[in-house]
Amino acid sequence: MPNARDRQCRITLTERGPLLVEGPVEITTPDGAVHTSDRFVVAICTCRRSRILPWCDTSHRRRAGPAR
Repeated sequence: MPNARDRQCRITLTERGPLLVEGPVEITTPDGAVHTSDRFVVAICTCRRSRILPWCDTSHRRRAGPAR
């Protein structure tokens, strides 16, 4: 994936949920694995409960409780 972009990358912080990143994206995890997605928006897990890390599988919903 090239480093040069013709536009800025948009990242949206969600309350009690994942980071929403406008794609395509390339993520390198601490173990050196590279994950890519060509989707127009991807959800990146921040709770570390997802079974498909680094992507969000909505596992945060089971333990987050009701929204305020």
